[in-house]
Amino acid sequence: MTRPIKTYGLAGVAMLALSSPVAADEPDRRQALFGDVHVHTGLSFDAYIFGIRRTPDDAYRYALGESVRHASGYDIQLKGGALDFYAVTDHSEYLGVLPAMDDAASPMSAIDYAKDMFSTVREKIGTAFGKVFQSITSGKPIPEMDNRDVVRSAWMELKAAADRYYKPGKFTTFTGYEYTSQPGYGNLHRVVLFKGARVPDQPFGALDSLNPEDLWTWLDGNRAKGIDGIAIPHNSNVSDGRMFQMTDFAGKPIDSAYAATRMRNEPIVEMSQVKGTSDTHPLLSPNDEWADFETYDTLLGTDIKGKTDGGYIRQALQRGLAIEEKTGRNPYQFGLIGSSDTHNAGGPVEEDHYFGKTGLNDGSPEGRRAVNYPGEEKLAGSNATPFYKWSAAGLAGVWAERNNREDIFAAFRRKETFATSGPRIKVRLFAGYDYPAAIFARKDFAKLAYGQGVPMGSDLALGGRGAPTFLAQAMKDANSAGLQRLQIVRGWSENGQLKEAVYDMACASGEPDAKTHRCPAVAANVDTKTCRINPKLGAPELKIAWRDPDFDAKRRAFYYVRVLENPTCRWSTYEANLLGKPVRKDLPLTIQERAWSSPIWVRG
Repeated sequence: MTRPIKTYGLAGVAMLALSSPVAADEPDRRQALFGDVHVHTGLSFDAYIFGIRRTPDDAYRYALGESVRHASGYDIQLKGGALDFYAVTDHSEYLGVLPAMDDAASPMSAIDYAKDMFSTVREKIGTAFGKVFQSITSGKPIPEMDNRDVVRSAWMELKAAADRYYKPGKFTTFTGYEYTSQPGYGNLHRVVLFKGARVPDQPFGALDSLNPEDLWTWLDGNRAKGIDGIAIPHNSNVSDGRMFQMTDFAGKPIDSAYAATRMRNEPIVEMSQVKGTSDTHPLLSPNDEWADFETYDTLLGTDIKGKTDGGYIRQALQRGLAIEEKTGRNPYQFGLIGSSDTHNAGGPVEEDHYFGKTGLNDGSPEGRRAVNYPGEEKLAGSNATPFYKWSAAGLAGVWAERNNREDIFAAFRRKETFATSGPRIKVRLFAGYDYPAAIFARKDFAKLAYGQGVPMGSDLALGGRGAPTFLAQAMKDANSAGLQRLQIVRGWSENGQLKEAVYDMACASGEPDAKTHRCPAVAANVDTKTCRINPKLGAPELKIAWRDPDFDAKRRAFYYVRVLENPTCRWSTYEANLLGKPVRKDLPLTIQERAWSSPIWVRG
């Protein structure tokens, strides 16, 4: 095993964004780009009722680094600077309808409960908006609100804004929306993105069908017309175990046709966002010391704790292998991204600048409740939501030749993507054979990595060659803490049992223990009273050529990288310090921000 390199070197150059134009057939010139493809504005039914009046234009201005006004009356802005790509993805169900109901010039304002919807009396608002929530959950449209002309008009507004802000080579936008299926309160939501300027006349939503398989059929039909699109599942952690079942929507065993259709339409999945991280859960990964990370399992709009089984990505990757053994196809062979799911037009992805997700509901310290407030036990409805458990997360990362729709969408399709919990940590993973010694010190590192192996998101065929070499790299966010450890997660299915192992591959200090495969213990480096960290601790970069010490050529397995920062203050600690009060007891003071690569699947 080679020793991890802890400095910016020639391999670090390969990690940096390239500004010069490159050809699409030069994979070794791919650059890391960051974005958010799960963003809501006032066109969404829930955002509007939360007091949000920001537009798609506001959202794109936020992504470009400008400040926009929060519903609570203050400005919000990315401290880390502009993003590379962005997509406004408002809910397709009743898209633009609530703003129309609130417009005296619109015939929809004459609906008998429209005034109650925008009343100053909370009980009236709750009763009126409850109709919308139940409609979404049941999939049954409210006839007087189901105005598809209004929906089409709002959809064209989304498209026009995306096209207006698209600047190839500088800033990429996608037209998209959110499909909001929620049967029995279990979240089966998908973000739907379209590749280019051509999009359908109107979106397909949960009021058309609660069954995601019908969404895939619709996407297939559009693709046959030359309109390519993908769906991205999100918040599987609150799906009540329904996102990654062993059966289809109707309860029948998954077959190869289902697997092929799902993978054609859902190549990537959302790992981390405001409403929690869906990597794994302590109940599913009891031997993973870092499994309990920003876990959230309360079903949306309820106080019901959802089922764990079937709701997390690592288990889904394992289940995919088990299904593949029986059917020959894997329905859960997806890549990973993060995104925010903000409803404020801008994502609250920075711990020291967290402003919540749902407008007036959690736009103030009193709403977020990072500290205990008198009388909070009397809160009901949306106000009772434990917003203090929500996260300052996340971002999507891709490796693409150029910053444009074609190249970024191609990265989505081939799954050369990664997820972060908020910081702009760059991570990548390759696997292959016959890599030269000291490959990371070579100027042609990327060319060799691609040429003699495969990148994350790919299959690697062993061909009888034994254990492959994994090349893993991670580079810290310049505005965040140093990196603590670089890990690899292996998952597999064995005689019907789902199994996993986590190895530390490289450490900021020292090397992993040969028996435990863990880095040496690290002393705390953050003062939670001031949230100051020691900038000298932690690595700016970790990279290593690694071989699995327990490799079994007969085992069909996946491997993905997880890289951890040194601990920093969680947003709730920053907020409590500003308020001069102690953090509520059920919250951690610190967080270990992280990033995840997409997996590589190894087959004999």
